[in-house]
Amino acid sequence: MTPEQLDQAEFDEAQRPDEPALESEIHDDDNRLRPEFVRRVREALRAGESDAVYDLVEPLHPADVADLFELTDEDERLDLARAIRDLMSVEVIAELNDYVRELLVEELPPDIVADIAEQLDTDDAVAMIEDLDAADQQAILAELDPEDRAAIESALAYPEESAGRLMSRDFVAVPEHMTVGDLIDFLRDSRDLPTEFYEVFIVDPRHHPVGTCALSWVMRTPRNIALSDVMKRDQTLIPVNMDQEEAALRFMKYALISAAVVDESGRLVGQITADDVAHVIQEEAAEDVMLLSGAGEGDINEPIRESYTARVRWLLANLMTASVASMVIAFFEGTIAQMVALATLMPIVAGLGGNAGTQTLAVTVRALATNQLTAANTGRAVRREISIALLNGATVALVIGIAVSIIFGNVMLGAVIGMAMVTNILIAGLAGVLVPLTLDRLEADPAISSSVFVTMITDSMGFLVFLGLATLSGLVG
Repeated sequence: MTPEQLDQAEFDEAQRPDEPALESEIHDDDNRLRPEFVRRVREALRAGESDAVYDLVEPLHPADVADLFELTDEDERLDLARAIRDLMSVEVIAELNDYVRELLVEELPPDIVADIAEQLDTDDAVAMIEDLDAADQQAILAELDPEDRAAIESALAYPEESAGRLMSRDFVAVPEHMTVGDLIDFLRDSRDLPTEFYEVFIVDPRHHPVGTCALSWVMRTPRNIALSDVMKRDQTLIPVNMDQEEAALRFMKYALISAAVVDESGRLVGQITADDVAHVIQEEAAEDVMLLSGAGEGDINEPIRESYTARVRWLLANLMTASVASMVIAFFEGTIAQMVALATLMPIVAGLGGNAGTQTLAVTVRALATNQLTAANTGRAVRREISIALLNGATVALVIGIAVSIIFGNVMLGAVIGMAMVTNILIAGLAGVLVPLTLDRLEADPAISSSVFVTMITDSMGFLVFLGLATLSGLVG
């Protein structure tokens, strides 16, 4: 290599850290951050090269920056926030995982958190500070402007996971006596409007919503037309204390873009938009799956102690219910001792029954969560699951009955396990639908404890039916 080439190579090497990473070096084919890119950021962090970290992160979308925080270790996140400085925008804060955001907020000074909160929508600001302890919340609230503080304190006064916590107080509401021209002039001249909105709420003198006007209607209607003549009077109102999951279901059912939130007196106090609901739908769906499995919130950023506490209590509950199945087995100890093949086949009966129950349970819990299953169609749903259970049971019984008869050379044993399989899958189907329905009627969350009861029923009844039939059939002496 010539001296000139060497100098050029050294120059290129010196310039490389400041060069922005190519898109192909940042994202893989599934639009996820590449491990190599994350590793480069972490190595620069450990080396204390803040400028290099900034240059690497600068091309990223705020959602990708939020993902980067989740992909770094807990002890690196605060250093990352310091290194990227002004790139730590409100958009990044809004996209952060709840646990990661809480960690960062706890470490940042109250005045910095307050500055961020003032730039966020009310619902995002509430989400940022609602999980902090009371002292930290008060320290942050004390740094806010009076207007922002009042809005956030008002939202925090509503129950968790309610429409009041979810709603935004940034909306456009005008009196019904306005014309389209008046509204257009108001939208152009006002300096305090939300940056993004989809429709205008029309209110009466008591500030009760009486209709809505989509912006597309406003732009296409002559200026002299009264709003009362073009507004849509049929609207979906969300009570401020409504559970956020129920509000999300209304958005899905009526294909809403936004909806007015009203207080107990019917006054307009906020709005919920489709982007807010999208997060709720994702969170609620994931929550039901995790509760059904007893795995807590199931977030990989959840602290180990919280995950342990959430999971171990259900494992202990399963230990208690499993003892019921053990007692059933102990009752037939003599029967099992006379025919060892029964012990070999017992796990098959219990396992298939458990799987059948889990299938029905998952369908039922989802139907309850989405309001597909109500008191009006409960009977039909139960009959449907019985029919499916009988078909599944007959199919599995035929296969396993023939297989056991051939393998063990005992037709009676094949018939016994076939009958036990039909019965247990039928019981599993009934348990899978009736247990969550019963818990729902008792106003308990069917996603939390249904699996424990269904497992107990399918295991204990599976063993009881199989061993009981073996005893009654004369299969053993």
